[in-house]
Amino acid sequence: MDKDDPFLGASAPDFSLSDHEGKLRSLTDYSGNKLVLYFYPRDDTPGCTKEACGFRDSHDTIRKAGAEVVGVSRDGLSSHQRFRTKYSLTFPLLSDPEGEISKRYQVYKMKNLYGRKSMGIERSTFIIDEKGIIIGVFRKVRVDGHLEEILDSLK
Repeated sequence: MDKDDPFLGASAPDFSLSDHEGKLRSLTDYSGNKLVLYFYPRDDTPGCTKEACGFRDSHDTIRKAGAEVVGVSRDGLSSHQRFRTKYSLTFPLLSDPEGEISKRYQVYKMKNLYGRKSMGIERSTFIIDEKGIIIGVFRKVRVDGHLEEILDSLK
């Protein structure tokens, strides 16, 4: 966890995005529960699939800790539907096609992959408490070991 992140202790930026079914979801839908809001680069890629399946496999444990999981990427609704179905994901995936919410959480950044630079989502996770305050920030996430960090933070 990044203990020096300026988002830590601040009010979470609100969002209103369509989920995989086209239903509008916003931060206020999760008031009274903790929220594990994770941003990922792309549906059905190796790292993103591993991360999503980890959240799926631990979804019951996360819910027992009083939290919900929501994933966000720039992929469209049909991509999210296929991804959820293919891997039996049990939580909503929100579509942020213009990167509007990703920019508000400061996860839409210049990335460098094998010398090729492009704008995209930097894998990041935010834990938001029942009152909408960010209590955990994980940036530049490495998938291996990340789920354990999240579970420890929810204790």
